[in-house]
Amino acid sequence: MSRKITKNPFSFILLIALIGFIQVAEAQERGAYDYSREYIWGISKNTNSGLIAGIAGKFSRVINDNQFQSFGLEIVNVKHPKELRRVSRVSGNTFLLGKTNYLFSIRPQYGREWVVFKKAPQQGVQVNAILAGGPTFGVLMPYYIQYAENSNRVITVAYDPEQYPETSRIVGSGPFLRGIGESQIKVGANIKASLAFEFGTFKNDVTGFEAGFQLEAFTERIELVPLANNRQIFPSAFIMLFYGGRK
Repeated sequence: MSRKITKNPFSFILLIALIGFIQVAEAQERGAYDYSREYIWGISKNTNSGLIAGIAGKFSRVINDNQFQSFGLEIVNVKHPKELRRVSRVSGNTFLLGKTNYLFSIRPQYGREWVVFKKAPQQGVQVNAILAGGPTFGVLMPYYIQYAENSNRVITVAYDPEQYPETSRIVGSGPFLRGIGESQIKVGANIKASLAFEFGTFKNDVTGFEAGFQLEAFTERIELVPLANNRQIFPSAFIMLFYGGRK
């Protein structure tokens, strides 16, 4: 992805939506639904994440010809924009400068979907407008590093930039799940608004992407990088690629 797109994710989301609408305009026919349930899963990317933010699953039921209700679950890794990946001078391994905690958001969601354009009988496009939200359970897990106390001893410790200020002694990141037993649960809530563009040869296929905006808020500030401005509200733009089926 180019640097320009990375720095302006909202333009990227709008561009994708525009492409979807152009393809919708080409779908001439509309038809009635021959299913009552829909199951999808997907992988997502957002402006508070790395290459892949997390995974999601959703079950939807038809309310009427133009409306669904949905029950979903998302699990995503939330990153601080000030996280900096550095290469260790000691080993050549990478580590995250200044980071003290991982944040994994578990988001059960209830939502409603409205059909904007119905899928044509074959090779059509369906566009749904989605509004969903629910509680957030944030898992705050300590980030561990390997630190050279001296030339003969390397220790694995929870990273504290004040206690271990000499970055030249950091060997690399510690084991990913080392701090799972020390995790804390942070409670919050989330809401999202998006458009889903569904493609497929047959009406019972579900393949496409969802793009939109999400707002997540916790009851307290979440410390990810203590020397930076830590927040309790996390807005983001996101895109999710999904696949599933209907019955």
